[in-house]
Formats: sequence, C-alpha cells, structure tokens
Amino acid sequence: DKSIKIWETETGQFVHTFEGHREGVSDVSWSSDGAFLASASDDKTVIIWSMEEREAFKTLRGHTNFVFCVNFNPDTNLLVSGGYDETIRVWDVARGRQLKVLPAHSDPVTAVSFNHDGSLIVSCAMDGLIRIWDADSGQCLKTLVDDDNPICSHARFSSNSKFVLVSTQDSTIRLWNYPSSHCAKTYVGHVNRTYCIPSCFLLYERGKFIVSGSEDNKVYIWNLQTRQVVQSLDGHRGAIQTHPSRGIMASAGMEKDKSIRLWFDE
Repeated sequence: DKSIKIWETETGQFVHTFEGHREGVSDVSWSSDGAFLASASDDKTVIIWSMEEREAFKTLRGHTNFVFCVNFNPDTNLLVSGGYDETIRVWDVARGRQLKVLPAHSDPVTAVSFNHDGSLIVSCAMDGLIRIWDADSGQCLKTLVDDDNPICSHARFSSNSKFVLVSTQDSTIRLWNYPSSHCAKTYVGHVNRTYCIPSCFLLYERGKFIVSGSEDNKVYIWNLQTRQVVQSLDGHRGAIQTHPSRGIMASAGMEKDKSIRLWFDE
C-alpha cells in the first residue's frame, strides 16, 4: 500500500507509518544505530527516513526502473541499492548523492548488502549470479555461480565475511565459502520456486542456525553445521528476518496474508 509501518519488538505496539512513495515498497533497511530507515520502491526511488524527525530525510533518484533491494553499510554513511534496471548504485547518505553506478547483472538485482566492515558488497540477481564487489573502487572481485544456475532470491555475508548465504528458486539455500569460491553447505526441505524469499543467520546463545521462510506456509530452521532441519514453524508463506543477537525472528506473510509474526525462543 506504498507505506512503511513501524512496531515495537517487545510489545508489538504500533509506532508509526511513513508515507511518501508513489508505488509499492519492496525492501527496507535499518541503519546500524537505528536512526534511519531506508525503503526501496517501484517508484524508482529510495527514501531515507529519519526516525527522530519522523519524516523523509533524503530521496535518492537515479534508478531507471523498480528499486527492489537496499542496505546501509555498518557506518551508515553509505547506502547500496539494486533493482530492475540491472544496476547496483552506491549512495552518500548525508548528501543524498549517487557515488557509483555498477552495471552489475543481466537481469533484475534481487539483493544487495555490505559485509561486516563495509569493504565489500554482495549482489545477486535473476541471472543466477552472485557477485562480490570492492565497495571503494566498485570493481567486481568475484562471481559465484552454481552449475544449475537457478534464479537467486537473496544473498548476504556471514558476520566474519568468509561466507555468503544464498537463497535460490530451486528450493535450496547454499553457504558459499567466499575466498575459495566453494559451496560449503546446502540446506533443503523448504519450498522456494516463485518468490524472492530471504534466508538469515540466527546466532545466539543456543547455537548457530539458518532460517528461511517457505512457500508451504512454514518457517524452517536448520542447524548451521549439520544442515539438519531442527524445527519448522507453522505460520505463513513469506519473508523472515532475525534479531542480531537474540533468539527472535520476524516473519511476514505474502499475498492475502497481511500479518507479521514475531517468534521468541523462550
């Protein structure tokens, strides 16, 4: 509905609605300090919202088609976006200015994000390629591709930047060793053939896990090391996001399911 809504995690209390996009919103990203929120929209813009002022801080224009994905770097001074114009764009947050345009892929870009220190960017696209970029120079350092070349839904770095977690539309999640260009582990059991469903790391005192939404109305949790499904949660089809340090997950429904559910390990 073109809006962005904010809720409190602990209480589930509704906080605020941001309105300003002229078309639907595909992705949002928090800055590391929680002061800003960025949103990517089909209106070809990215808007950076100030949480303190509760209004638009900057509107970033440059993409020539739908903007599908967006992420801040750890220092919150840069933003990366990707979209249906097959480019990745790097932006100066304070000035709202475009710094780089990378002709990254031959199909729409489905995910972009920085690594833990902001020196690298990972992107993936419907062309099935996962690319690693030097954030400073914009140079492509490496391309990862599976033999079957399935559509890539999502990609993100591990916290130590040695691995890249990739979701693909052959109902598989792959953990790539970035330095060796080797697929270290695969996770299966869920269903992902139609939508760009992200997968996440869930790292907290109970262990290390991989989490994903699924098109069979479940959320799946795998043991990172053994690759075994340790739990499936009946809920809804859709996207998933994990808390950075606690056993909390948020899942968002798709199509007619307009709910967001929070899952707590208690």
